[in-house]
Amino acid sequence: MNSEELKKILTQVQEQKLEVNDALRKLEDFPYSDLGFAKIDFHREIRTGYPEIIFCEGKTIEQVRKICELMYKKGGNIIATRASREMFDDIKKSIPSAKYYNTARIISVQQKKTETGESYIAIVTAGTSDIPVAEEAAVTAELLGNKVERIFDAGVAGLHRLVDKISVLRKAKVVIVIAGMEGALASIIGGLITKPIIAVPTSIGYGANFQGVSALLAMLTSCANGVSVVNIDNGFGAGFNANLINKL
Repeated sequence: MNSEELKKILTQVQEQKLEVNDALRKLEDFPYSDLGFAKIDFHREIRTGYPEIIFCEGKTIEQVRKICELMYKKGGNIIATRASREMFDDIKKSIPSAKYYNTARIISVQQKKTETGESYIAIVTAGTSDIPVAEEAAVTAELLGNKVERIFDAGVAGLHRLVDKISVLRKAKVVIVIAGMEGALASIIGGLITKPIIAVPTSIGYGANFQGVSALLAMLTSCANGVSVVNIDNGFGAGFNANLINKL
C-alpha cells in the first residue's frame, strides 16, 4: 500500500463512505519506514494497541537517536529499553522532552496521554541487587498506563519481610516476582495468593547460579500453580505482559 492509497482510505473514512473497522482491516499490512539500518513499524499500534518499543543494546548512539527522532516526528510515544546515559544525552539535544530512568535504563518520550485504571501491578524482588530488573518492569508498566506497587528486598532468607506486605500482593491484579540465586520466591508467593504471577529470574548469584540459569530452571519447575516465567533479566517482558493482564 502506498501513500496515495492511504490518503484515499482516510478520505473515505472522513466522508463516512467507509466504516472505521473496514478501514482498519485495509490498513493491517501498511508498510514500515525504512531507515536502512532499521525498519520502523509505525503500524504496530493499530495491530496490537501499542507502538514499537526500541531495544537499544547492540545499536549505536546515532542509530538510536535517528529512530527516536523519526518516531517523535510521527507524534507517538517512545519507549527505549536498555539505553545508556550517553544515548539519552544525545537524544535530549533534539528531543528536549525526553526523560531518562537511570536504574531502569529506559528513555521515554510521552506525546500521548496514557489512561491509568484503578487496578495495579505488584512487583516484588528477592533482594536489593534485583532492583534494576524490577525497575525495568515497573517503568515499562507505568509508561504503558498502569499503577505499580513496589516491594523490594523481601526474599526467602527473611520471609517476615514478605508477610508484612501480603495484603498488597493479594489486592494486585497481577504480581511480578523477581529473584536470582535459587529463585525460590516465585514458588513461595504462588502458594500464598490467588493472582497470576510472572516470575523473572535474574543473573544475580554466586557461581552455581550460572548467570541466572538455576533461578530460571527453579521457576520453570515451580510446584506452585499460576506461575509463568520470562527470560533471565527480562524485566521489560514481564512489565509488558503484566500490563496486558492488568488491562483485561
